[in-house]
Amino acid sequence: MATLPEFRWRLAPDGYATRRQLRALGLRPGGQDVAAVLQRPRRRRAPLVAYLYRIDHAKPVRPMTPGRTAALAKAMRARRTCPNCRRDAGYCIPRSLGMCVPCADGAGRGG
Repeated sequence: MATLPEFRWRLAPDGYATRRQLRALGLRPGGQDVAAVLQRPRRRRAPLVAYLYRIDHAKPVRPMTPGRTAALAKAMRARRTCPNCRRDAGYCIPRSLGMCVPCADGAGRGG
């Protein structure tokens, strides 16, 4: 089994990119395997690891279709809708509360 090349932080050669860097370039890994590993050392802890992909093997990002846009909008609307008062809170409901902040404040005071 071949081992992956490892590079230290900020020392990866040109031609490699992380998923986020590929996305910024309008690309995606496109099914390719991880080509290298980038490690950032930390004191008293395991190093941070990032996986690198070859830019020349990456494929363009698929365009957003009307169906995917509608599905994404529906999912975000569900995340903004309070299950108690059924109103659009205007922000994503915190999972820790499970309801909008005004409902959580009202429930916390017993009223």
